[in-house]
Amino acid sequence: MNSGADYSSGTGATTVVGSRALPLTVLGFETSCDETAAAVVRLTDEGAQVLSSVVHSQITEHAAFGGVVPEIAARSHVEMISGVAARALAEAGLDYADMDGIAATAGPGLVGGVMVGLSFAKGAALARGLPLIAVNHLEGHAVSARLGAQIAYPFLLLLVSGGHCQLLEVRGIGDMSRLGTTIDDAAGEAFDKIAKAMDLGYPGGPALERLAQTGDGSRFALPRALLGRKDCDFSFSGLKTAASRLVETCETDQDRADLADAVQTAIARQLTERSERAMAAYAERHEHRMFVVAGGVAANRTVRRVLEDAAAKHGFAFMAPPLAYCTDNAAMIALAGAERLALGLTSELDVAARPRWPLDEARAMADPVHQKVGRKGAKA
Repeated sequence: MNSGADYSSGTGATTVVGSRALPLTVLGFETSCDETAAAVVRLTDEGAQVLSSVVHSQITEHAAFGGVVPEIAARSHVEMISGVAARALAEAGLDYADMDGIAATAGPGLVGGVMVGLSFAKGAALARGLPLIAVNHLEGHAVSARLGAQIAYPFLLLLVSGGHCQLLEVRGIGDMSRLGTTIDDAAGEAFDKIAKAMDLGYPGGPALERLAQTGDGSRFALPRALLGRKDCDFSFSGLKTAASRLVETCETDQDRADLADAVQTAIARQLTERSERAMAAYAERHEHRMFVVAGGVAANRTVRRVLEDAAAKHGFAFMAPPLAYCTDNAAMIALAGAERLALGLTSELDVAARPRWPLDEARAMADPVHQKVGRKGAKA
């Protein structure tokens, strides 16, 4: 890791207590959106071992609304967190006495849900005399591929999910630089909202992918964003609007399948174009060429395939997390917590939940994509 890495969480005091020897076993919690998750991960010299990973999905609670309702999500987290934690420990065959630390998502996300998991983790850490590690949800996604393989730092990361779309140079835990980000909607959000316009149900992204399998997207012309720019930023708002209007012209099931394929192709194309630009810039600075794709959209087979082809074209090894760790889960939070704990980085009990928390906070403040920095902080 670079000596200049910024370890501060921005959510409260981060204490550097000295490095900890491996192995380390950490219980992690993830409650940033609509999954209540707990997991036990052991970090050794050979890599990460997931001893348990429990995820309670709230899909049925939100399906009637076509998307996540923050108040319903927070209440469900309150009801489920204790049982999910107990199950994660039981499946690992361990107890709190066997833990070296407690990690929890402290942001970004729906702040009501974040508060539930973080508060439960604080209580457990205080009651058991264990260190607390506040984890950035995006940092969890950044290390999630390390749950399935030994991946060395540094690497180039495309983090693409329902709420985030970024290209990052990952030099180590707490040491990441933003190369590009979305200036409006995330790719996963575009998938979900277009699927909602097509009345495909919730969650929409996987439903749109299934429908696209029988489609011919060449029938529809969709706009391409930011063509005059040569940076690595994304924009999916225009695509989302255009596709939502085209839905009204679809008269048959085949029309809808063709549009779904056109949308999926357009999203994959933009992700690939920006990633290739980032690969070119990254290759000028690093000989070790590893391209990691993480986040819920990484589970889309078409997206994954075209990005893997792009990586091979530019001489990058390609890696994505196992499908179980692409979407929100607590194993990635536990691993990020264990890596922080190994460096001696822990959090005070007054650490606060944050609805916004950019991974590269210095870049977000100095060069914000959204020029107005609100009271909740800079956007990613």
